[in-house]
Amino acid sequence: MGDAYCSDCKKHTEVVFDHSAGDTVCSECGLVLESHSIDETSEWRTFANESGDNDPVRVGGPTNPLLADGGLSTVIAKPNGASGDFLSSSLGRWQNRGSNSDRGLILAFKTIATMSDRLGLVATIKDRANEIFKKVEDQKSSRGRNQDALLAACLYIACRQEDKPRTVKEICSVANGATKKEIGRAKEYIVKTLGLETGQSVEMGTIHAGDFMRRFCSNLGMNNQAVKAAQEAVQKSEEFDIRRSPISIAAAVIYIITQLSDDKKPLRDISLATGVAEGTIRNSYKDLYPHLTKIIPNWYAKEEDLKNLCSP
Repeated sequence: MGDAYCSDCKKHTEVVFDHSAGDTVCSECGLVLESHSIDETSEWRTFANESGDNDPVRVGGPTNPLLADGGLSTVIAKPNGASGDFLSSSLGRWQNRGSNSDRGLILAFKTIATMSDRLGLVATIKDRANEIFKKVEDQKSSRGRNQDALLAACLYIACRQEDKPRTVKEICSVANGATKKEIGRAKEYIVKTLGLETGQSVEMGTIHAGDFMRRFCSNLGMNNQAVKAAQEAVQKSEEFDIRRSPISIAAAVIYIITQLSDDKKPLRDISLATGVAEGTIRNSYKDLYPHLTKIIPNWYAKEEDLKNLCSP
């Protein structure tokens, strides 16, 4: 049931949707207000050959412009019964023997999708990573290189370009065994390759400490007030010449903010949540310490509280 304007009744009336015919009918006078309408909702009926298969989908996936056939190729399913064993298995073997130029790309895109899902990345980042890998593959110069490292590096660059950066350590955690050094080398190779192709340097985007702050604070379970103070402190820290990486500064700011709160976090927990070594956090704290009165928001901590902090 719904509500719509009926031209015969000259008023808004309740309407009935006839899904089998695709008609919208006025409940008072019976006038068909709309016919053959398309139902855009999900279809939950199953048309599978076997009762055990609960997949209701009767169509293929979306088109993919990065693949030669647009991603609309036909895949022969596994045999369902004894009578179809010979025919289906034979066709399947012939299909596997046939050359499919996109087979490597399809597997690579699946790997990127899996890594993206594990990191909770949005679809735009996944698509950008697919585009980067396709450009690298088109150069035909990546043969013999670590495939997992290349895919992880594509995802790292895509995150940077979409202004949603992830640390190399975070990317490494989902990279199927590729090390940080291998991902770093793969990133440099991709940047160099794409730079030679376009004739200009690859835009990577600038990393700021604030890009990581909300995620790191969430990993530590900090309250909203502490998160807000940490974000303000990170923004003010950019006014000073602190020669540390953005990730190290973010970790040091979180350490300072938690030490000023009732819910103090051990340095070890902050190191685990941010992926920054404890020694690096201490050194970054030492660099930030002379500027604390100008970095930490006044509403969060008074000058007396800052003096009570342990000197580095």
